Amino acid sequence: MADNARAKRLADLIREVVAQKLQRGIKDPRLGSHVTITDTRVTGDLREATVFYTVYGDDEERKAASAGLESAKGILRSEVGKAAGVKFTPTLTFVMDALPDTARNIEDLLDRARQSDEKVREASAGAAYAGDADPYRRPGEDETETETGADETDDTAK
Repeated sequence: MADNARAKRLADLIREVVAQKLQRGIKDPRLGSHVTITDTRVTGDLREATVFYTVYGDDEERKAASAGLESAKGILRSEVGKAAGVKFTPTLTFVMDALPDTARNIEDLLDRARQSDEKVREASAGAAYAGDADPYRRPGEDETETETGADETDDTAK
């Protein structure tokens, strides 16, 4: 088992090598400049690496980029092996990063919450309190009125 620092260094190296090779070395038109490597994770035994990527474009371009990455997997793995200098070059697995979609979903939810808050703010703009402005009793203020009211109800009951 390798330590976490070594796995982190190898993951960073893999991310850099794959990104540079995609930018300069791979001639596949499916892997144009719209593919971005966002993160890389390596298992503790340094045998498997997961490379997360995003694609700027629609679903068709995402599918094409996924197919292009799968076809270039061998070339990218050999470049990682040359750069890393480790005994065993990790196998590469490419996974579409869900972070942009999740961020877009969160932004949509926040926009809806802002719109709802604005509607509540508009509805309450001209509203008044249902009772007094200060509904709380303070000691010594209204004691005489409550006692008088209580005595009157007792007299009528007798």
